[in-house]
Amino acid sequence: MHTRISGFVCAALLCLLAIPTSAEVAGSLVIAGHGPEQRMMESLAHAFEKANPRAYLDLVWDDNSKPVEMVKTKQAKIAVTGTAEAGLRSLQIAWDGITIMVHRSNFTKEVTKQEVAELFSGKFKMWADLGGPDTKVLLIDRPRNENNRDAFEQQLGIAGKIPAGTKVIAKDEKVIKTIAGTLPPLSAVAYLSLGQALEAVASGVPVRLLPVDKVEPETPTVKDGRYPLRRPVLLLSSNEPDPLVEAFEQFALSDDGQKIISESYTPLTKTSSP
Repeated sequence: MHTRISGFVCAALLCLLAIPTSAEVAGSLVIAGHGPEQRMMESLAHAFEKANPRAYLDLVWDDNSKPVEMVKTKQAKIAVTGTAEAGLRSLQIAWDGITIMVHRSNFTKEVTKQEVAELFSGKFKMWADLGGPDTKVLLIDRPRNENNRDAFEQQLGIAGKIPAGTKVIAKDEKVIKTIAGTLPPLSAVAYLSLGQALEAVASGVPVRLLPVDKVEPETPTVKDGRYPLRRPVLLLSSNEPDPLVEAFEQFALSDDGQKIISESYTPLTKTSSP
């Protein structure tokens, strides 16, 4: 998918108004990604262009792209990812909680972080092994190049251990629909971003989120680190100075930017550091 977000040129008005230096930026900026952050980045880009009429942002979102490589080869100026990269500047703009979702009829009370690792490694075949119903476990995995999967595997130490043949679903919306529509004897389980998961629960979709290590997956517990499965949302860019990149980064960290981010992800606390 390739989304272009165009700026509006209001040069005449800018000449008449006392615009802060941060709003004087101009030029073209390509931002690349392939994870679940697309909706958030589109909102940030639109708001940034509205505040900076001479800036043009091109949001390139492709499931098969390699955003980090695009920055290295100067095809893009910013890559949205969850892992820092040697040789590139890294700025954290948010946290993403990684939730474990099951059908609402699955009465498994909670799991530990170790049990999540064993569950997605294929050790548990029946939910009864985790105190749940006497039904089979149906694992749902995410694409190999998605930020959520990289962080999930790394944090649990299960890289390469998710069973071959596990059903893979890319979009969070389809994951949620699959879990909601999968009834016993097969009980589905998947991992996905906190924002989408909480939105599904609040809207009445028949799904629930499992507490991990006795901590509920919620915005406050992700923000303060009590919930153990979370990943940073990072903007990676070249170490070479670029006023437009720096202006966008500052906007993402501003109160307005963090408010936009909070609609989908967990914003940073005032004392958080990248």
